[in-house]
Amino acid sequence: MTKVIQIRDVPDRVHAALVEAAEAEGLSLTGYLQRELAWLADRPAIARHNMDVIYAAQAAIGVRLDSETISQVLAEGRDER
Repeated sequence: MTKVIQIRDVPDRVHAALVEAAEAEGLSLTGYLQRELAWLADRPAIARHNMDVIYAAQAAIGVRLDSETISQVLAEGRDER
């Protein structure tokens, strides 16, 4: 069963930005927010999957890296794009 979520006191500039983003993608505000909320809800599962991949790679190459080093390398990779 679907649920209804109501958010109060959304600043005008935030509402306008969300409406603009939805229109830019050809979506209604409701459709846009549903998609974004679904993505937000999936983030913990994505993070767990990423950690599983990292641990498997570390085990395969026999090297254990700390999370700070991993985060730094990921940030550097993003900066290169």
